[in-house]
Amino acid sequence: VQLQASGGGLVQPGGSLRLSCATSRVTLNDYVIGWLRQAPGKGREPIACMQPSDGTTDYADSVKGRFTISGDNARNMVYLEMKSLKPEDTADYYCAAHPRPHALASCLVGHMSYWGKGTQVTVSS
Repeated sequence: VQLQASGGGLVQPGGSLRLSCATSRVTLNDYVIGWLRQAPGKGREPIACMQPSDGTTDYADSVKGRFTISGDNARNMVYLEMKSLKPEDTADYYCAAHPRPHALASCLVGHMSYWGKGTQVTVSS
């Protein structure tokens, strides 16, 4: 399983950004996919999880209502749409995967088997 996040960059507070996660050797319907982030000096925080087979999603309270996780099964891509960005969203963002069956709740506490390289997001004026 290979995962690679991309799309990070510098964005102003209140702005938007879309991150992409390219997957290989993965059939999305067979996995739970998650996005996690790690801010400077802090631990890794799971923020969004999705079961592509049925489209169910779950989010951490810190991003609920602002971030949206989605997937394109045909292209084996997963996305994280981020809106109303805040300086505290500054972090390295990673995508991760775990074979089904796997509860979204487990994903949201970081219990994932496969991790990709991250992409940096900086929210600053």
